[in-house]
Amino acid sequence: MALARNILIIALLAAGVAFLPNGGNVADAVLVTMTMAFLAGLAWTVYRLTYEFRHGLVSLADSRRVILYSCFGLVVLLIAGTDRMFSTGLGTMAWLLLLASALVGIWLVVSEARDY
Repeated sequence: MALARNILIIALLAAGVAFLPNGGNVADAVLVTMTMAFLAGLAWTVYRLTYEFRHGLVSLADSRRVILYSCFGLVVLLIAGTDRMFSTGLGTMAWLLLLASALVGIWLVVSEARDY
């Protein structure tokens, strides 16, 4: 019963996008709203984690803190430029390599901080 209800909801939403005037614009607006809500939730989580671990962040060496913040900044820039970078194969590969390097940098700083 729940499966049939969920399928009906999806079918109604798809029919609205397909047959209502400006249905594609409404779908784009809903997608942008969901994306903004996700990014706001992500920003709030980073804020709370920074507040919770502020003593650990302050106790890091300046060079390690620069690496950590630079890696987080790179992740933010990668999220902002995802559409443009994914438009080409080379951009997709560069995006993946930059994301991997940022995650490795974060992991190295966190693992070094936990060793003390």
